[in-house]
Formats: sequence, C-alpha cells, structure tokens
Amino acid sequence: MASAPDPARVRAPSFRHVLGHFATGVTVVAGTVEGQPRGLAVNSFTSASLDPPLVTFCVDRRSSTWEGMAGVDAFCVSVLAEDQEALCRTFATHGVDRFAGVGWRPAPSGAPILGGCLAWVDCSIEATHRAGDHHLVLGMVHALGVEREVGPLVFYRGGYGRFQP
Repeated sequence: MASAPDPARVRAPSFRHVLGHFATGVTVVAGTVEGQPRGLAVNSFTSASLDPPLVTFCVDRRSSTWEGMAGVDAFCVSVLAEDQEALCRTFATHGVDRFAGVGWRPAPSGAPILGGCLAWVDCSIEATHRAGDHHLVLGMVHALGVEREVGPLVFYRGGYGRFQP
C-alpha cells in the first residue's frame, strides 16, 4: 500500500526551480485607491470560467501593494507586450513609484489600463481566498480589449523572453 504524499517533503527551492520551467505570460494588475493608481506585476493570471467570464491570479500575502489595494472593488489586468520588460521590472520593484512616467487611462471601472499593453481585462472582485502563503483572487470580467497585435512578454526560468511561433 502506497503512503500518502507528504507536501512537507517538497522544498521551496525545488518547487520554484521545477515550476520555473512552465512559461507564463506577464501582466500588471492595477486598481485605483483614493484616486491614485496602484499596481503590481503578476505572472499567475489565467482564465477561470467562460460562463460567467471569470479570471484569477495569485498574490503573495506579504505584498504591501496588494494590501494597499485590498479594499478596491475593481481591478484591471494589463497583459504586457514583448517590448515591455522594463515596465514589468518597474512593477515588480519594491519601494518605487511604479506609475511615475507611465502612461495609462482608466478602464470602464476606473482601474488603470497601461499604455502600450497587449490587451486588458477589467474586473470586479468576485472572491478572495487564502491559498497558503498567497491570496487567490477571482475576478468577474466586465470589459476587455486588445490594444496591439504584437507578441506577449513571457517569463521562463527566472528571465523574460518573447514568443516565437
């Protein structure tokens, strides 16, 4: 009889290394707090349901940016284009004004759509669940659009790249 798997045997460095071999797209999740834009880089964004239209992403529970955004009713996901690596790095940096010099416009909800993004998805928060050391955020999609027909920014094995069909 096989014993049950022991998640305590899976160490964080090994987990990160193996899952780093799964390529992901890169997004910025942004909202407006007291009239000011706030946002963070997220690579765990995915669709969750077509009917109703739902998306999800995960964010570290220690994220001070998400903590500051936790009271927002809406967020907009900007899917980053292949030429936006520097922008992604800015939104992944702690202790900086991430919107300094960044062009954006409000989505229908008022949440920021980043200039030059590949596509955007405007959502209301449907639910937030604790998932280990992260929050799993579920969003109801209310509006969306494609901004440019270029390739996506891709994150793979700790670095950024481009998709080549």
